[in-house]
Amino acid sequence: MRLSPLNQRRWRNFRRNGRAFWSLILFVALFTLSLFAEFLANEKPILVSYRGEFYTPIFKFYPETQFGGDLKIEAVYRDPEIECLIVTGGVEACWDDPELLIEDAGDGVIEGEEIHRGWVIWPPIRYGYKTPADLDVPAPSAPDAEHWLGTDDTARDVLARVIYGFRLSVFFTIIVTILTSIIGIAAGAVQGYFGGRTDLIFQRALEIFTAIPSLYVIIILFAIFGRSFWLLVFVTVLFGWPALVGVVRAEFLRARNFEYVRAARALGVSNRVIMVRHVLPNAMVATLTLLPFIITGTISTLAALDFLGFGLPSSSPSLGELTRQAKQNLQAPWLGFTAFFTFSILLSLLVFIFEGVRDAFDPRKTFQ
Repeated sequence: MRLSPLNQRRWRNFRRNGRAFWSLILFVALFTLSLFAEFLANEKPILVSYRGEFYTPIFKFYPETQFGGDLKIEAVYRDPEIECLIVTGGVEACWDDPELLIEDAGDGVIEGEEIHRGWVIWPPIRYGYKTPADLDVPAPSAPDAEHWLGTDDTARDVLARVIYGFRLSVFFTIIVTILTSIIGIAAGAVQGYFGGRTDLIFQRALEIFTAIPSLYVIIILFAIFGRSFWLLVFVTVLFGWPALVGVVRAEFLRARNFEYVRAARALGVSNRVIMVRHVLPNAMVATLTLLPFIITGTISTLAALDFLGFGLPSSSPSLGELTRQAKQNLQAPWLGFTAFFTFSILLSLLVFIFEGVRDAFDPRKTFQ
């Protein structure tokens, strides 16, 4: 798709803003990696070879009996006995001394008998975001070769939770930002363009609505329906859309009496076309100015609610919940450092990107 000359100029301006451009590249790289979180941190193998057959536990349920076990529940692949059964092709002696048999299986022969040697491909981090680790020390444990960022107070791997939590925070932010922007821009456009009684009624209703204490509403809704991702999205959008109304309303109030708007009306152009095609593009610069604040505010809202215990379920990979654990476990400074640097990097990248987008849309700014 070929860009229009105007959009080409905007893209050139964005490219020349080195801080914004490289922030975008780094953010896209990190977000792309987080999209494949299941391949980076998981308690299930990516691929298993057993008796000449290939299995993908990361996508499909396999009972223990599939690999020579006794139970029909899902195989616990990190269990030494299950790993021994896979590597040796189902040798029954695995229940007695699995670690020794795993070492002997490298030769393809155990006790003089040839075996169906298998293998397992694991993710780099062999823990999911809610997988408890078997620790020799009390949790939370300090970083080591197996847990690169340590574990939290429930023995879950911190790096795994950061990877999944990063993806969850970005998805939450994207969904909330898009929905709040659509509703806020539409409401502000209607107020500003039509003005008069429409504007007056909207303003009074908005003043009443913004006076509602959002935290109380969240507590009540969660008490009735339980905590969930989509309910939190709904509540955040419900109380977040007024942020854009004021600036969009002001731009439409200013532009509705411009000569080109009057000319379009005289030619019989519909109000919807005038608002969308002629007035809205001129209001985008002021609108984009607020986007960095909306995005950082959305991430901060999610983290604050999780920190207070009114956000996502406790089993979810929440960065705010990691911050709460850091406060409760001051003897484990790695939790606080991890939460601080994760939020700092994420928020800084997003602010730099949208500052570049804002400047690219501003016709008064060019970058040499």
